[in-house]
Formats: sequence, C-alpha cells, structure tokens
Amino acid sequence: MLGIVDVGGGTRDIFGAGLLDYFMDMDLHVDYFIGVSAGSANGISYLAGQRGRNYKFYTDYVFRREYMGLGRLFRTGSIINLDYGYGKLSNRGGEYPIDYPAFAKDATTFEVVATDADTGKPVYFNRNHICQDDYDVLKASSCVPVVCRSYRIGNFSYYDGGISDPIPFKRAFARGCDRLVVILTRPKTLMRSGKTDRAYARFLKYTYPQAARKLANRGYLYNRQLRQLQKLEEEGRVLIAAPNDISGLKTLTRDLEKLDALYHEGYASGKAAAEFLWGQRPDFSSC
Repeated sequence: MLGIVDVGGGTRDIFGAGLLDYFMDMDLHVDYFIGVSAGSANGISYLAGQRGRNYKFYTDYVFRREYMGLGRLFRTGSIINLDYGYGKLSNRGGEYPIDYPAFAKDATTFEVVATDADTGKPVYFNRNHICQDDYDVLKASSCVPVVCRSYRIGNFSYYDGGISDPIPFKRAFARGCDRLVVILTRPKTLMRSGKTDRAYARFLKYTYPQAARKLANRGYLYNRQLRQLQKLEEEGRVLIAAPNDISGLKTLTRDLEKLDALYHEGYASGKAAAEFLWGQRPDFSSC
C-alpha cells in the first residue's frame, strides 16, 4: 500500500504542490494520503485531479487582503481568513471551486490531521467529514494558534494538526501503508528550534492550556519524528521529499519569486518520489 504524508508548512507547502502536480501530470495515484494544515488542502486538490489549483492559491490568493493580513487580526482576531480560502473561493460558484464530484469518486483513503484545542490531542478526520461546500476540516487543520482563533466544528474547537502530530507517518503505517513519500517543507536535516512555538504558547495557555503545552513541545516532537523518519529512509521504507534550501521563507512569508522557485523544486522532486513508490521508474510513455 502506497502513501503520501504532506506535513504542510504554510506558504512553503507550495513545494508539496509542485510534487503533486508532477504526479498529476504523470497520472500517478496512491492508496493513502494524509495531510496536515496546508498539506490537507494540497491533498484534496490532488485527489480531485485539479492540477495547478494549489499553485494558484500560493501565488495569487494568499497575497489578497481578503485572505491574509495583519489588519484582519485587529478586526477579527485572525490573520488568516480560513472561510475565504476554504469557503468563498472553494465552494460551488467560487473563483476556483474544489471539484467535489471528482474528489468523491477518487478511491484514495484520505485523512486530515487537526488538534483538539481543549485536550491537545490529534484528531484524524476522513472523507466522511467532508461534503460539497463543507471543507471545515481543512480549516480546522490549518488553524495556526495565536495567528488564528480556534476553529469550531460542532461542540469542539480545533487548531493546526501540526501541533499534535507534525509528521504523521506512524498514522500512515497504522492505516496499512508499507511505502511512504513524506513531503516536508524545510530541509530534511533541519531540526526545529521551538523558540517561536514556546513564545506563542505563552499566549495560548490562558485559553487552551493543553494545546499550549503541545505547542510548546512541538519542536521536540517534530525533531523526534524526523530522526525516526530518517532511520526509516535508510531502511528503504520512506522517501523524504524536502527542499534543499527554503531561502528564509517562514510559514506565512509571501515572496512570489521564492515561492515559485520552491514550487519548481517540488515539481522536480516528483520524479524521485515516483521512482521510489513504484520500485522503478514508471512507464510514462502513454501519459
């Protein structure tokens, strides 16, 4: 069983968008996909077969005031307008709607990681939680603490899945995968310092103390998972697809030239990812 883990990383996950566009160009499909934060948005477009859709988001929509900006923080309490990105733009009649019928027909097992704001524990949503024009689980998974207010679904509030399970490769193996491509958005040898996470956690602890504890320890968890992942790569069970250099790009950096370069690096990495998953170079002659 072949799988993809896309860990997100804000605008840096244009790297993952490039890799997945390569897969779409070559008509390559996996059995399982799990996305965290921006990785969940990459995943739904990939499974819907909407080549180039994610690139448009990273190089156009995120630059709009309606989508993201400091001015929104004072007006609404959130820098990112998740309802604009995963609602107004993505619903039927929106500027670039998700092709939900195509997504619904796709046979890939799809999961999205979010963090329960009250408990700090990971929550794994699946296809059953996604309906036409209801992409709340993507919003929940992409809800960055402090930058955004927690995102509420029913009686529960959620934050970014990267707080509680930043690299969910164990979940993928538990679901039956035996070969994985894991998409990172920072170099694969680069550990997290956790400094920013700890600073944000100081604010979050007053409203969601359990989520704040997880956030403060995210660097430790990410680094532990990354070291485990590196061992799995040595064993041949995992391929880590990661940029060589992120050129100073932060999670919400908007630099069109650097983002475009990162997209093309991701696209180029798609060939090695395809060769790893299928054991040898696939026959693309009929594509």
